[in-house]
Amino acid sequence: MHEGTSGEQEIQAQQQSRARAERFYRRQMRNSLSERMVELIGQQEMVFIATADADGNCDCSPRFGGAGFVLVLDDRTLAYPEYRGSGVFASLGNISENPHIGLVFLDFFDTTIGLHVNGNANSYVPAELPSILRAYLERENPEMDSGVERWVVITVDEAYIHCSKHVPSLEKQDKAIKWGTDNREAKSDDYFLQTARRESRKVPGNS
Repeated sequence: MHEGTSGEQEIQAQQQSRARAERFYRRQMRNSLSERMVELIGQQEMVFIATADADGNCDCSPRFGGAGFVLVLDDRTLAYPEYRGSGVFASLGNISENPHIGLVFLDFFDTTIGLHVNGNANSYVPAELPSILRAYLERENPEMDSGVERWVVITVDEAYIHCSKHVPSLEKQDKAIKWGTDNREAKSDDYFLQTARRESRKVPGNS
């Protein structure tokens, strides 16, 4: 049974929650994906990705795609595409230094259940895919939303629920998605820069 990290155990002792935590570990923690987990992943159009560099500096970024864009290769292996973005590659840079990765799927529109998946990741250019992903793509031929710059393949260490009690129920609205575009209006990439310029004009002495 998963026993938690030393840090988890220390805080559990302080908060007197050890019995609750042990029950959670016993009932919810898995080292592979169940059928219902696979089903939830296949319905999601977004996932939050957490990575850190070799020094532990963290980054959390969302990824988006059509339903099921995160591929379940088997019950211990996931893969997702990296589409064209800002060119910074913060997540991929972290993965190149530190393979540990955390994913959170949140079903805002139906069950309001979440799923945590933690594991180890590597990224690959399309010409150098590992055999498990190459075989999946050849067999299933999934439709891609845009040109794929790299693939991230994750070996699952643990998977567990994020309960629904604090997850809001949202209503999805139509939005035309322009995958991989460099159009600045479509990207709204001046949003915070415009705010900064407005604030700068309010400072006495600024013209």
